[in-house]
Amino acid sequence: MIAGYAAAPFFLCLFTAAAHADLKLCNATSSRVGVAIGYQDTTGWATEGWWNIASQTCETLLKGGLPSRFVYVHAVDYDRGGEWGGKNDMCTTEKSFAIRGVQDCVKRGYKRTGFFEVDTGEAKEWTVRLTDPGQGKADK
Repeated sequence: MIAGYAAAPFFLCLFTAAAHADLKLCNATSSRVGVAIGYQDTTGWATEGWWNIASQTCETLLKGGLPSRFVYVHAVDYDRGGEWGGKNDMCTTEKSFAIRGVQDCVKRGYKRTGFFEVDTGEAKEWTVRLTDPGQGKADK
């Protein structure tokens, strides 16, 4: 799921959070990362981004209960290059965005970007944690 890392590969670890009912992302890497998310809510598909998350910090991406069981994430390493992506194409732009719908991205003037799927099960809150190699998996 991680593409474009020649010098410093990363791995992704997901775990549920025990606090508030939010979707959070914790950047445990040594780089700044940009994050976009996709999800389906009661009005259809949506993508949002970019959150700029400093090294060793966490950010709440969605407040309140998760909109659906599956959430989609795309992240970019601003300092070392590379990205976390996947097979689920959704619409993004280069600057901050909130886009409705995931079809015909290019035709609608957006970039088509691959997101990876996060299965949150029936959790009401979830934390995605990005880590550098060798840090080990995070505790649940």
